Amino acid sequence: MHSPIDLRKKLVQVTLEKKKLTNVVARVGIVLDITGSMQTLYKNGTVQEVVERILAVASKFDDNGALDVWVYDTHFSRLPSVTEQDFGQYVQNNILNNNAIHKFGRNNEPPVMEDVIKKYTDEEDDGTPVFIIFINDGGVVKPIKKVITAASVHPIFWQFVGIGHSDFEVLRQLDTMEGRVVDNANFFHLDDIAAVTDEVLYDQLLNEFPSWLKAAREKRIIR
Repeated sequence: MHSPIDLRKKLVQVTLEKKKLTNVVARVGIVLDITGSMQTLYKNGTVQEVVERILAVASKFDDNGALDVWVYDTHFSRLPSVTEQDFGQYVQNNILNNNAIHKFGRNNEPPVMEDVIKKYTDEEDDGTPVFIIFINDGGVVKPIKKVITAASVHPIFWQFVGIGHSDFEVLRQLDTMEGRVVDNANFFHLDDIAAVTDEVLYDQLLNEFPSWLKAAREKRIIR
């Protein structure tokens, strides 16, 4: 019997082959919105499912198979990485049952983004490409544009995923933002992430990562 994570890794492999990413090594992280409007998705298991689906990507890309995790509302928390050995009940055990985490408030993205940048460019700077999946359900504050622009010199690609029914005005402008060394961010919107197949999700997640890798190599942002 194959576990769901094994089946998902096979689907990720198909996507990697299609997008010519099979030889790429990358660090993978996920940033999870934990504002008030996300409460139902945490409690009904949707966020746990998202973590498991993204873990399959990390398992194929990352040399140690770990998915780095952050959550944020007005505050943020950097959490233990999740692996194939300990993903069961990760959200319940590490987020919902963790009283140290500020949860279900309003959103403020720049502080958590600065911490992501700090981890990969200061604390653990080894030049490996970094693929960040940023889950958000209510639009973002406009100052993220400055953070993304400043971060374009770093080996980090930001894949924003909007879920739910907000208009995501700021995120929809990412592809036309000027002043960056390379286009280091992408956005797509899913009304209901739980209703999207793994095949479609992985195809969309990895849609612009290859072109960023090419541009980042040309600019010597990554080796």
